[in-house]
Amino acid sequence: MLTFFCYPKCTTCQKARKWLESKNVEFTVRDIKEDNPSAQELRGLYTRSGLPLKRFFNTSGLQYKALGLKDKLPAMSEEDQLELLGTDGMLVKRPILAGEDFVLVGFREEEWSARIRG
Repeated sequence: MLTFFCYPKCTTCQKARKWLESKNVEFTVRDIKEDNPSAQELRGLYTRSGLPLKRFFNTSGLQYKALGLKDKLPAMSEEDQLELLGTDGMLVKRPILAGEDFVLVGFREEEWSARIRG
């Protein structure tokens, strides 16, 4: 079963959810603000994604900007970055679609289409 991490008020998340539903994809929804993934969960998502850890940060979010993370992240260890992401779902890039052997971060229809057959 796929897990769809999202923030329900996010228009990109809404678009991604409609896309998944249009493809008749079965998934469970997890509100990233109400049920933020832990640092340990994020480590697993990050590892399976094959993406740079920076891709997991919501760089356009208010929290990211308020904390000045653009300047702080390069000096932080990977572990510290994961711990920080685990403290606040609004720091996490969304949506995230996680399967057993893959993780997609952010909604890019072409990328999702290549992975999901509907």
